[in-house]
Amino acid sequence: MDIKTATAIRRLRLVSAPEAVSFLLLLVCSVLKRTTDFNAVPVMGMVHGVLFILYVLFWADAWNRTKWGPKTAALYFVLSVLPTGGFFAERKLRRESEDAIIASRARQEQEGVVKA
Repeated sequence: MDIKTATAIRRLRLVSAPEAVSFLLLLVCSVLKRTTDFNAVPVMGMVHGVLFILYVLFWADAWNRTKWGPKTAALYFVLSVLPTGGFFAERKLRRESEDAIIASRARQEQEGVVKA
């Protein structure tokens, strides 16, 4: 995995959890708007919208760089529209990047180029 691919996955990971939190907060604000006089929906809607757009942009970049199959790419996109999906996406992306690092180090050992 080259540095640009690793960076694309890392950016997607870093935005997935905040996007999921903002989605849950938006849902809470929606309930509070209908049950009390508290209305934070416009603010949380904007925050969530920005984070969702960032997620989609980073998802498209990661898909392009990693050459995921259609099923994997669709999975990460569907996780972005589920209320807690961002947490699962972050976990799965972390495992994927760790596996890629392990594979890269194994290839370097086979080539005799071990870096500390």
